[in-house]
Amino acid sequence: MFGRVSHELEIQVPASKAWALYGTLRLSRLCEEKFPIFEEIRLVEGDGGVGTILQLVIVPGVEGAHSCKEKFTKIDEEKRLKESEVIEGGFLELGFTLYRVRFEVIEKGEDDSACIVKSTIEYELNDELASNVSLVSIKSLEEIAKLAATYLVEDTSTNAL
Repeated sequence: MFGRVSHELEIQVPASKAWALYGTLRLSRLCEEKFPIFEEIRLVEGDGGVGTILQLVIVPGVEGAHSCKEKFTKIDEEKRLKESEVIEGGFLELGFTLYRVRFEVIEKGEDDSACIVKSTIEYELNDELASNVSLVSIKSLEEIAKLAATYLVEDTSTNAL
């Protein structure tokens, strides 16, 4: 079984500014610091480019697996697109054969004063475990997008994640 869920949020900052957060490890640092679902986000390997591996540790009490590794599998600077896949633990322990997160930063308007951040989860799940599809939720990515939007709008040159 294959599925996809997505969310879009308009942010009143230039796409280049949003991409400077989403296209780098800065988003991970912001999430670890400000998003209550993560107990820890640790860099296992890499420098933020394709092939980078992060260990995500979820706080106790959150439904599902409490730890996973994700790998950045695609970063397209021109299209402002970044994809990562769970490569160990997490949803893979729950019968998923694919769990991919994609962030796209889309320029809005001709004056580049705003952009749209599109967050997407794509997944594949063994048919015999189809009931686990209820565990897939875009809610955490919606909250991350709101957190990032607040950070970007309030951002000054003194912010250093």
